[in-house]
Amino acid sequence: MKFSNSSHFTTKNLKQTTEVTLYLVIPESYRQEPIVTQLVSRYQLQVNILAATLGTNGGQGQFKLTLIGDPQAINDALAYLE
Repeated sequence: MKFSNSSHFTTKNLKQTTEVTLYLVIPESYRQEPIVTQLVSRYQLQVNILAATLGTNGGQGQFKLTLIGDPQAINDALAYLE
């Protein structure tokens, strides 16, 4: 999968977890893919959707997400999104 995510993110350590806020752009060709579900089930992350915009009648989607979880799982999830 090819996703474009912004290099702008903030990280703060919370005990054994890491919190990352990122901007994610999903191309129209991936709109039907369960991306947030994969982040939760495959990487055991907590995902907060802070903002979302979906183009009408197709188009790309834009999300501002916060991912919370194990630091390695966060790194693996970011690699999945790229």
